[in-house]
Amino acid sequence: MNVVSKIPPPPMANILHDISPRWSPPPTPLRSVAIHGGVFAVWLVLFVRAFWGGGLLAWSVGIIYITYDTLLLGFTFWKTLDLRRPPPLAGQADISLGVIVAAFNEASVLRATIEGLTSQTSPPDEIILADDGSNDGSAAVLAQYFALAQPAIGEISPPSAIEPRLRWLRLPHGGKARALNAALAHVQSELMLTVDADTLLDADALAAMRAAFAANPGLVAATGVLTPVCNGTASGRFFQWFQTYEYIRNFLSRHAWARMDSLLLISGAFAGFRRAAVIAVGGFDDDCLVEDYELIHRLRRHGALHKLGWHSTVLGSARARTSAPATPMAFLRQRRRWFGGFLQTQYWYRDMVGDGRYGWLGTLMLPVKAVDTMQPIYALCAFGLLIFYIVTGRLGVLFPVAGLIGAKILIDLAFHLWSVHLYRKWVGGRTDANIGLAFLAAIAEPFTFQLFRHTGAAWGWVYFVTGQKAWGKQKRS
Repeated sequence: MNVVSKIPPPPMANILHDISPRWSPPPTPLRSVAIHGGVFAVWLVLFVRAFWGGGLLAWSVGIIYITYDTLLLGFTFWKTLDLRRPPPLAGQADISLGVIVAAFNEASVLRATIEGLTSQTSPPDEIILADDGSNDGSAAVLAQYFALAQPAIGEISPPSAIEPRLRWLRLPHGGKARALNAALAHVQSELMLTVDADTLLDADALAAMRAAFAANPGLVAATGVLTPVCNGTASGRFFQWFQTYEYIRNFLSRHAWARMDSLLLISGAFAGFRRAAVIAVGGFDDDCLVEDYELIHRLRRHGALHKLGWHSTVLGSARARTSAPATPMAFLRQRRRWFGGFLQTQYWYRDMVGDGRYGWLGTLMLPVKAVDTMQPIYALCAFGLLIFYIVTGRLGVLFPVAGLIGAKILIDLAFHLWSVHLYRKWVGGRTDANIGLAFLAAIAEPFTFQLFRHTGAAWGWVYFVTGQKAWGKQKRS
C-alpha cells in the first residue's frame, strides 16, 4: 500500500471535497434506482394488499419482513461457522499506534478511559484527548489526575508530566468529526485509533489491534467488539439486557460480512485505522451524522477504484465496554441519529449499489443495505396491521399469522442460543451473556425492544428528510 508521498499533501478538507460523492455526485445508475425503487414499490403494493382479501396473504408485508430477517440470520449462521474453532492468538507486533479520545463534557468518565489506555499490555505510543469544547469539570479532572495545563482554544498542551504519552487538544465545540480531524493532524503513529470517552478497553485490546494491522498491510480499518453498559436503574437493566444480545448478533453479522470482504460498519467508539489511508481520503466528514460509517464507504470506494486492495474487518480479540442508552428517549434519539446517518450515507454512495467493481460489497452488501432502508417501515407496518386486524376482529388473518410469528420466534430463539455459544468462543469466553436470559430475550424482543428499535429508525427517516444533524449526548452514571 503506497499512500504516503514525499510532497506535502493538500489540506484534508480539499481532499474530501475532491473524493467524496457528496460534493461531486456521479450519475445515479439505473440499477441503483431499480433496487431502491423496487423495495419501496413492493412495500406499497403489499400495504394496499393488506386491506383486500383474507388469510395469511393479507399480511404479506409481515411475511416479507420475516422472510428477509430470517434469510439474514441464515447468512450470518453460515458465514460464522468458522468461529466454532477459537482463532489463534496473535503474536506481538512492532507498529506505532496513537489513540484519539473524542470528548465533549465527559468529566465523569475521562479518568477511567485514559487509565484504561495507559494500563494496556501494549500501551499506545501517544494519546490525544480531542476536547470538543467541554464546559463541565473536564479541565479539573485533567489537571488533578494527569497534571495537564489547560491550553488555549485551538492549541495542544505539552505532554502530561504524569503520563508523557498524553496531550490535551482543546477545541471550540464543532462536533465529533471536526475534533477527530483536528487531532489527526497531531498523530504521528502509523495506526490511529478512535476511542470514545465513554469506552473502556480490555487490557489486551490494543495489542490485538497492532497484531491485526501488522499482519495485513491491506487492512485500513478494523473495529473491536463492544459490550453495552447501562446504569443500574430498572430502565437501564431493561435496555442493557436487550442491547447485550443485539450487540452479540450484530458483531457476529459483521464477522460474516467481513468474510465476504464487505464490512462497512466500523464502530467509531473503538476503531482502528491506518493513518495514511484516512488522510489520503480526506479524513472524517463533519456533515455526516455517522462519520465512522461514511468514512469506511469512502475508504472502500477509493481503494477499489485505485486497485489498492484495501479492506476492513472486525476483531473478536479486541474487546471493550461502552456506555449505551438506558432510557426510552435516549435510545430513540441514538437510533434516530444512527439510521438518519445510514440513510444519508446510502444516498451519497448510491452509485456503488450493484456495481461489480466493488466485488461482493457492491453486488450483495449494498443491495442488502438498500433493503434495510425500508426495513423499519415494513416492520412497523406489519405490527400496525396486526393491531388493525385485532381491533376489527379479522380472525381469518390472525390465526395463520399467529402460527407464522410463532415459527419465527422459534427460529430467533435457536439463533439467540447459538449466537451466545459462538460468541463466547470468538471472544475467549469473556462475556456476561447468559443462555437463560438469551432465551427470555428471544421471546420478549419482537413485542418490546424491536418496536423501540424500529421506531427510532423510522424517526431517522424524518431526521434524514429534514436534513437535521447532531452528535448527540447522553447522561453518564
